[in-house]
Amino acid sequence: MKQISFLLFIAILFGSCGVHPMASGVADNVGGDTTIVESLFNDKSSSISEENIRRLLDGTYQLPASLRIAIVRLETSKQRRYFWNDEYFQKSQQSYLDSFAMRLRSSPRVASVSVVPSIMMSSTPSFTSIREAAVRMQCNMVLVYSISGDYYSRYKVFKSPDMKAFATTELLLMDVRTGLIPFSTTVTRDVLTKKTKDDLDVEQTRDRVLNEAALATISEVGTKIVGFLGEGGR
Repeated sequence: MKQISFLLFIAILFGSCGVHPMASGVADNVGGDTTIVESLFNDKSSSISEENIRRLLDGTYQLPASLRIAIVRLETSKQRRYFWNDEYFQKSQQSYLDSFAMRLRSSPRVASVSVVPSIMMSSTPSFTSIREAAVRMQCNMVLVYSISGDYYSRYKVFKSPDMKAFATTELLLMDVRTGLIPFSTTVTRDVLTKKTKDDLDVEQTRDRVLNEAALATISEVGTKIVGFLGEGGR
């Protein structure tokens, strides 16, 4: 009899010490609602507090009426290693920057466009360092982009080889004041061509088709971001 009473006491004790649903991050109503209302991960390395995460997700964002945009181009380690002294590559990169700047300036709400010099950025920039660079240039928005691509050839007997290149442009627009990213996109395009009489060699054909693929992605990305700005950032 004493053993049965002891077991009953243990059952009552554990039943009264159950964790409250809200304390565990799960809302539980009478009907058994198990909706997750907060993080259940104990991430001590997180740079955003749980309270601020809730505020950011529940809050609203409004794009500034007048935009001063800084442009940051990200390079891969391969690009820095192999193409830093390639004249054609450097000219192509400059043409991409010019294309982005031209498209941005076509938006009525863009007051100015500036390019962040590479000497202001580290080889592995973070969101924090990018924001600080924009602040130094008194820009309230940052456009960050990266272009990658490759090509291959298909040789044919007694004919010029087919050259195909693909390029991918990744882009995001970050608000310097809030650190929020109201716009981002990724576009991939490919181009198929043959060696022309104006190409000195196959390598020049490869460079040309890769450049055409990159410009095709920039054109589409530029249209998307200008449309986003024209809609007021919605």
